[in-house]
Amino acid sequence: MHKVIVVGGGAAGMMAAIQSARKGNQVLLLEKNERLGKKLFITGKGRCNVTNGCDVEELFGKVVSNHRFLYSSFYSFTNQDAIDFFEELGVPLKRERGDRIFPVSDHSSDVIRALEREMDRLGVDVRLNTEVSSLIIEDVSLEESVSYSQQSHITGVKLKNGKTEKADAVIVTTGGISYPSTGSTGDGFRWAKDAGHKVTELSPSLVPVHIKENWCERMMGLSLRNTGFKALVGKKKIYEEQGELLFTHFGISGPVVLSFSAYAKKYLEKGITVILDLKPAMSKEQLDARILRDFADKINKQFKNSLDDLLPKKMIPIIIERSAISPEKKVNEITKEERTRLVTLLKEFDLTVTCLGNFKEAIITKGGIAVKEIDPGTMESKLVSGLYFAGEILDLDALTGGYNLQIAWSTAYLAGQNA
Repeated sequence: MHKVIVVGGGAAGMMAAIQSARKGNQVLLLEKNERLGKKLFITGKGRCNVTNGCDVEELFGKVVSNHRFLYSSFYSFTNQDAIDFFEELGVPLKRERGDRIFPVSDHSSDVIRALEREMDRLGVDVRLNTEVSSLIIEDVSLEESVSYSQQSHITGVKLKNGKTEKADAVIVTTGGISYPSTGSTGDGFRWAKDAGHKVTELSPSLVPVHIKENWCERMMGLSLRNTGFKALVGKKKIYEEQGELLFTHFGISGPVVLSFSAYAKKYLEKGITVILDLKPAMSKEQLDARILRDFADKINKQFKNSLDDLLPKKMIPIIIERSAISPEKKVNEITKEERTRLVTLLKEFDLTVTCLGNFKEAIITKGGIAVKEIDPGTMESKLVSGLYFAGEILDLDALTGGYNLQIAWSTAYLAGQNA
């Protein structure tokens, strides 16, 4: 019986432990927190967007960094496999907008409990409040080495209390450094470097965006379900999408903004302008006709009282101010030029990006262990035999919508199957 140690009890760690135990290994899962799945518990605003129900081929287009590395992972354990896996564990799932998959209960705790039950059934030894301080790696002779690049082998881990745990293989699933309050403090990156691995630049990703203008603060809390979103550097378009957006005290957030942030960092110094289309379902001509109809119904009203049917209440004062049309002006006195200005504003509401949110606000970490040093078919280190990595610790990141959790499930599946 092989002994496998999994370090980190998050999404990838629990999946790796289950898959390794299903292969007949003796599995020990070490977690430094007082409970498992602390970050998984808060994903999807506590609802846990477990995966995305798109065609498996579409997954690759949602991965921002190193999507080619994931071919073996995504096809070995597909998003449909993930759906089947959780439903077989007694978690009924449902599909929402954008093919996002959630538990029917809307409780991430149901996902965590199902994983815990399965580990218990398989006899996984789970130890909480147990912190690993380092990996135990020994040099091997060329005769013993599996490959010329693997000239060392992992034999276990050293705990913070000074004790050691021996193992035939170790899977490191300690996550990134986003949401440090959940225990993601970058330990795994330090161990990877000690083992000779390169760790690429780490930065926060899937974060809210800070905006220069104070209009956002004045609309704080306003959520728009369907907004056109375009980001420009000069005249060059760097991102375009349509979706949900939320105004905050410092700028903008929401799914469409978080996904944009995954691409934004390298353009920040050049200056990014965000253009919002507040009425994406209508062309400028259709919107003008709609405004004319509204004005005809409210012919004797002042401009400031004419936009209730067109815009949310919180947005109206901002639009009036930016349109440069007098709020007291009667709608039957508004000129065609002023109306054109209003239409353009609603279709091209511009905002200036100042910076991105930090690691405390980041859903995931961009960067990680260089994937060229990992076997994509097994998740084993090419430098240290018996050492495996899975999940957010790797230099892999994707957009919002369940794609990052699918990376965790798929890479952990391979690591658990092969360790």
